[in-house]
Amino acid sequence: MRFNTISEAIEELKRGNPVLIFDAKGREEEVDMVFYAGAIDYEKIYKLRMEAGGLICYASLYSLAERIDLKFIADILSSHENYREMATRRLGYGDPPAFSLWVNYINVRTGINDKDRALTIRKLHEVFTEIWNNNVEKARKMFYNEFMAPGHVPILLSRGLDKRRGHTELSTTLALLASLVPSIVLAEMLDKGESLSLEKAFQYAKKNDIVIIDGESIINYWRRSEQ
Repeated sequence: MRFNTISEAIEELKRGNPVLIFDAKGREEEVDMVFYAGAIDYEKIYKLRMEAGGLICYASLYSLAERIDLKFIADILSSHENYREMATRRLGYGDPPAFSLWVNYINVRTGINDKDRALTIRKLHEVFTEIWNNNVEKARKMFYNEFMAPGHVPILLSRGLDKRRGHTELSTTLALLASLVPSIVLAEMLDKGESLSLEKAFQYAKKNDIVIIDGESIINYWRRSEQ
């Protein structure tokens, strides 16, 4: 089993094709299927649903989200005494959760089908692109006037690789390395009863001609780019 190169992953992400990312041994040890949100359509949502199978999420940077006062859901829940203890618990790998709000775009029908989720994600991409381009007030108006919560698309926010090394951080960093807006759609790859093993993920990648990379490669490339 041999991972592809970061350069190959960058090119596939730019083309709107899926990239598989394995986080790390000793962490979740999971593989996520990742698309650039700027290239999303309902067929790609269908692919995520049918061939990945995990929760389909939108991901961007907390540093962008906080500019429109979008917070982590754990921080929101921690302000309520009945939920505070629940919101401070951690899973086995120890990281704080990346979840923010779950939203629907206001023009969807029910929010859950592939076309509805693709529309919500495209509109989220527009919001975060406006923030990225420093049109913060426009983004704020779009987000608070054109979305409802709760909805069917969970927003994940990256704390940055210096603080957390989950798929949210790895995938949004890959977008940055590709000189794209850090705006990603991802879902964990599942097997019957459990997460898809790395060995099976390699088999899937080979069969479907999909690039697969590991988190360590992204982190090393990011460190070199930072220097």
